[in-house]
Amino acid sequence: MKRLASLLILSSLIFTSCTSSGSAANLSAGITPQNDVTTAEIGDYGNELTDFGVNLFSESFTEETNTLISPLSILYALAMTANGAEGDTLAQMEEMFGIDTETLNACIKAYSNSLPKSEKYKLNLANSIWFTDAERFNVNENFLQTNADYFGADIFKAPFDSGTKNDINNWVKEKTDGMIPKILDKIPPNAVMFLVNALAFEAEWLDIYEKDQVHDTIFTTESGDERTVEMMYSDEGVYLEDEYATGFIKYYSDRKYAFAALLPNEGTTVSDYISTLTGETLRNTLINSTNTTVNAGLPKFEFEFDTELSAVLSSMGMSDAFDEFNADFSGLGTSTRGNIFVSSVLHKTYISVGEKGTKAGAATVVVMEDCMSAEPLNRKNVILDRPFVFMLIDTETMLPFFIGSVMDIE
Repeated sequence: MKRLASLLILSSLIFTSCTSSGSAANLSAGITPQNDVTTAEIGDYGNELTDFGVNLFSESFTEETNTLISPLSILYALAMTANGAEGDTLAQMEEMFGIDTETLNACIKAYSNSLPKSEKYKLNLANSIWFTDAERFNVNENFLQTNADYFGADIFKAPFDSGTKNDINNWVKEKTDGMIPKILDKIPPNAVMFLVNALAFEAEWLDIYEKDQVHDTIFTTESGDERTVEMMYSDEGVYLEDEYATGFIKYYSDRKYAFAALLPNEGTTVSDYISTLTGETLRNTLINSTNTTVNAGLPKFEFEFDTELSAVLSSMGMSDAFDEFNADFSGLGTSTRGNIFVSSVLHKTYISVGEKGTKAGAATVVVMEDCMSAEPLNRKNVILDRPFVFMLIDTETMLPFFIGSVMDIE
């Protein structure tokens, strides 16, 4: 990996950011992504990455509210972060991903390059890294170069004030087409870096619902409460079934993307169904679908969801990353204040499903902080330069078997 010897020579690299306050220095122009990096097919690791997503969803699921996460957005943000991890911290993250970081980088590079687009559908992914301009923090140049090479990450050096908070929020809003207007409420005082992914998806149905296909009907919750909803009816051609649920696939334009629904069997709660899922079983259900006519009903819906993922990710195995003493992100940079660790992982999503198609947005921010070094202990001085008492003790019982004094030394 080529080193960026001149990365922080600001006179040659700093360009004013296009964000609102202009307080952040955009270093992206001085970091040229290398096009000859290794790539790998993400589909070769489908079970592992689906398992990562299923585990995230299972741990984030709540029966009280609608749940929506973007495993892809979270994966991108965490994979960028993993490029700065070392030792046990890196090993835990790789075990959680199910893939080593080098391979994951290669998969993400190939996947990002292969995303299909047309006037009727798009999936846009954008990444950025924001690090503090405080003198205490020194960023690792190779870390920035790697994330530029594989993630196309925009790089910003900023004062981490309210203007930087607005810059990050505006960047996310722009990259999600306004679906996620704000991701940060504040800049933590010990923050040294933000690693951000933004995702925007919009697609038109292959077969748009006509007015006569939309009718009011009753939607019944698991607790028995009834809601009147607008149900969109259609005949679909792909049927899904496993031991605990049935469902269908509805395609978006050009069949490049699709909406898959799985309805737990009567008597099986959503929570119980989720507990049966693994990456492998879910992929098998989707891959081993049946081509047959499905009388499908899909309610119109729209909602937002936000969560903080540190507890979820810790439970999935990457606990060291959140430990201010055990985290090892020495590959990311160093701070004279103390060790660098992940203080939080913020995730927000939005989705709207209607007659014409679907819009969905997601943003993930990994917040890196440095911890204050412990204050040095108050040192005590004991200099035996005057008469003193001494003992010889049994350490098992802590009883002295000699006691003496030194009053003078000839």
